[in-house]
Amino acid sequence: MKPLTNFDPAAAQPVPPGWLTFLLAGACGLLAANLYYAQPLAALIGSDIGLPLAMTGIIVTMTQLGYGIGLLLVVPLGDLLENRALIVAVVLLGAAALVGAALSHDPSQFLAAAVLIGIGSVSVQIIVPYSAHLVPEQSRGRMVGNVMGGLMFGIMAARPMASFVTAASSWHVIFFASAVVMIILTVTLRLLLPQHKPLSRLSYGALLASMARLAVTTPTLRRRALYQAAMFGAFSLFWTVTPLWLAGPEFHLTQVGIALFALAGVAGAVAAPIAGRVADRGWTRGATIFAMVVGAAAFAITHIGAPGSTVSLGCLVAAAVLLDFGVQANVVVGQRVLFSLGAEYRSRLNGLYIATFFVAGAVCSAVGAWAYVHGGWLLASAIGFTLPVVSLVYSLTEPRHEPVKAP
Repeated sequence: MKPLTNFDPAAAQPVPPGWLTFLLAGACGLLAANLYYAQPLAALIGSDIGLPLAMTGIIVTMTQLGYGIGLLLVVPLGDLLENRALIVAVVLLGAAALVGAALSHDPSQFLAAAVLIGIGSVSVQIIVPYSAHLVPEQSRGRMVGNVMGGLMFGIMAARPMASFVTAASSWHVIFFASAVVMIILTVTLRLLLPQHKPLSRLSYGALLASMARLAVTTPTLRRRALYQAAMFGAFSLFWTVTPLWLAGPEFHLTQVGIALFALAGVAGAVAAPIAGRVADRGWTRGATIFAMVVGAAAFAITHIGAPGSTVSLGCLVAAAVLLDFGVQANVVVGQRVLFSLGAEYRSRLNGLYIATFFVAGAVCSAVGAWAYVHGGWLLASAIGFTLPVVSLVYSLTEPRHEPVKAP
């Protein structure tokens, strides 16, 4: 299997071979998983490194902080630097950070490594617009959908994988193992990915300054970011609160049981490739509305059956699949729309898009935990239901033939 030749954006673009799509999707899954390994292990890691129980939440927060920094400061470089070299460099940073986390024995060392893991993981959001460069316009949604399907699989599989590995060994092992995988991935990407050299000749400072202009002058970006902020906020709330509910007195699930429940959400990853194909056909508006309706319905069905019953648990599993399906469909449709605005803006638009709804997800996770403590699943699910409904109402204000303008 030989690497492709250097990519020429001016040349006619053939559809890339299937192995390249598979490689990019697999890489995204492995990289995105690094963000979530610590989430189900936060209490255990905190206890081991001497972090007070009340502060264990900062473990996940620091990883998210690093990811946010990377979205705003590293991902835009995809519009400036040769993409293959940039991806490889950022993945290597993540590998080094994972080793640092695995070797940590005090809070400061682990939290510093967590920030760097977050920054290293933004290579995912360099790969996604990079993949869009490799295909002709009519296949772009399909390519982005396939790659995002891999990303979603990694996100959903990371939590149960971390729980299972830690149950069989220790939390250090999952970070060591992922570091080894990252090193292998780095070599593979360096050997097999085609080069892509952006056309932009901006300085780094001008590149960052242009992001504020893009946010102000691109209504399509603002609309799609707000749609996905509501959807991803609901997603984050659901996956923050349901483990608490399942471990409580109504369901009495063990950590392994909760990990198995989390595996159900992996099924929602099939939405990404489907949504990409739908977007390529021009059915953007219908797919967006469908995703929001599915997201709201997911929360509604969690109230079928008595809490703790087999019926209730089954409805929760179905809700997890439906919600993940809706969220993934919406994010892929949004990226398909944004990547049509211009090749020279893709990385910056993607960074702004992801950063917006990532912040919403972090806020809604905190709101969900608060709501569950004060009002149980009823209050938390009501908030989760409201978010896609508000997004749906906002989507109805979009003109049926709203022009999609370049920045």
